[in-house]
Amino acid sequence: MTRLGDLERAVMDVLWDVVPGTSDGVTVREVADALDGRELAYTTVMTVLDRLAGKGMVQREREGRAWRYRPSASREAHIAQLMLDALDLGGSRDAALVRFARSVTGTEAEVLRAALGSEAGLTGPGSTGGDAGGAAGLADRVDGPAGRRPAGEAAER
Repeated sequence: MTRLGDLERAVMDVLWDVVPGTSDGVTVREVADALDGRELAYTTVMTVLDRLAGKGMVQREREGRAWRYRPSASREAHIAQLMLDALDLGGSRDAALVRFARSVTGTEAEVLRAALGSEAGLTGPGSTGGDAGGAAGLADRVDGPAGRRPAGEAAER
């Protein structure tokens, strides 16, 4: 997924904040008006939206002589894809995930546990169901400071 520049991000923020999922979208003029503090030319906003459409970030539909734009995916889906792309940058995915898991707040960790439990079909708060492949078993797949171990190799206890 392509990273967004500052202006592209500002335009996407407008779309994510203004356009509900059921909306027909917004026009270039409406986006330009929402970016009122930036004093951008209409053609600049039109170019940014056209480039975002080319990148697959926005969908557009003709309405008379104008286009209506809406985001192709939610902000959360975009951020999740950025995180997945970051994991593909190289090195050990397991090590990166463990470092990430250790850096989140307690509340964020609970959200992750609930999401992992939901994906695994587990119910109830704090359920781990003894799944060694779940969040509790994740740290077992990564060694020391190098953080690298061949996939599938078990940690010694």
